[in-house]
Amino acid sequence: MSWSELERLVTEAEQDPALRSPLRHCRSLKEFLLVARKLGYSVTRHDLRLAREEHRRQPAVQAALKA
Repeated sequence: MSWSELERLVTEAEQDPALRSPLRHCRSLKEFLLVARKLGYSVTRHDLRLAREEHRRQPAVQAALKA
């Protein structure tokens, strides 16, 4: 599954400015996916959608845990 590829991409991009730079310059989701694939990561549109949903849920989950 490519979800692990997305996690690997994020981890490595956080640590490596040379990897992060081309990803930051992407102006669309399609461009981001193309650049990620050219860099050797098999990330899909579905992976990004899941990551966005998880990111949006995190504040609600953290607030519920604090209550």
